[in-house]
Amino acid sequence: MQSDPTKVHAEALVIDTHADTPQRFVDEHWDFFEPLNGGMVNYESAKKGNLDAEFFSIWVDPSQYPANRSAVRTFSLIDGVLEQVRKHPDKMALCRTPDEILAAHKAGKFVACMGIEGGHSIENNLGLLRDYYRLGVRYMTLTWSNTNDWADSSGDIDDPTVKHHNGLTDFGKQVVAEMNRLGMMVDISHVADKTFWDVVEVTKAPLLASHSSARALTQAGRNLTDYQLRAVAKTNGVVMVNLFPAFIDEKWRQAWNDCKADRQKEQDALEAEYHAKGLPVPYTASDAIDRKYAAKVGRAPFDSLIDHFDHVIKVAGIDHVGIGTDFDGIPQPPGGIDSAADLPKITAALMARGYTADDMKKLLGGNLIRVFREVQAKADPSFQ
Repeated sequence: MQSDPTKVHAEALVIDTHADTPQRFVDEHWDFFEPLNGGMVNYESAKKGNLDAEFFSIWVDPSQYPANRSAVRTFSLIDGVLEQVRKHPDKMALCRTPDEILAAHKAGKFVACMGIEGGHSIENNLGLLRDYYRLGVRYMTLTWSNTNDWADSSGDIDDPTVKHHNGLTDFGKQVVAEMNRLGMMVDISHVADKTFWDVVEVTKAPLLASHSSARALTQAGRNLTDYQLRAVAKTNGVVMVNLFPAFIDEKWRQAWNDCKADRQKEQDALEAEYHAKGLPVPYTASDAIDRKYAAKVGRAPFDSLIDHFDHVIKVAGIDHVGIGTDFDGIPQPPGGIDSAADLPKITAALMARGYTADDMKKLLGGNLIRVFREVQAKADPSFQ
């Protein structure tokens, strides 16, 4: 007899490896326990969707903060997460190890973890990388959509005005080695293909793709090819499927690209307005423009998302897939997903395609815990 998907989801440890919510904590002075107010994840929606643990993304917009000021913004966003934990110690816990995640979950607390999105946050300084680790950061995406001084990004790899490095520089290889030594998961979402393969050669620990989908289904450079999916699996790593429609539905991606010029024109005007005042553009303002155009394109089919989970499982294996929603960092999720409260629909849809309760427990959180544990087991014990 097939298991009840509702029960399976409720009993699983559910971990999401990517939400951009910290900007709301800092810029909007918004509290995780307040109503969503246009957001995609808060305490109430997490509880409804049985989301037990969130890796809050520490993302510094390189267009708004100079390269030599990335750390200031990074520390501010980390502080935003830590303040949420400080204000709600009875319901929320900062977790830095797999065992801490399991203990907090057992105690009925919502788990807050942190991951940096974009290696520019370390300002070419391994000391800063170590400081972020000491504060609780447990993964770093080597690049965001921008190539930094030591790693090429998929986001601008075709831009001839950007200085590229043919993958990782020597210092970039040192960054990966230091992350291995610290026990910080190396996240290859966003990196250019050559950077990816350089990382595969250098890393001594399993790799994480915190929010990437399958390029075989949707031709976004941010997605992973089948060769890359297998390579992540070979490191015993995990690929967390992203919910952004442009990464999971090819028709939606094409429609989104078709309105790029109009979107960029409005974004440029917005930036000029704020920069004239000497201010960075708040993410809420730029996101409002993207949400307007996303609404014009319409919702991507929910089944497109499930197709990506299915594809990653078939190529990389059930032990190498998870969920990286990109909540609060995308203009809209696919149809059927409005907030964290809707995550049980993913479990139900995958089980309808024949996946078992054991499969779902791996996908929903077990695989991430395994990778996290192995990364830390390979680290220098003095950092644990």
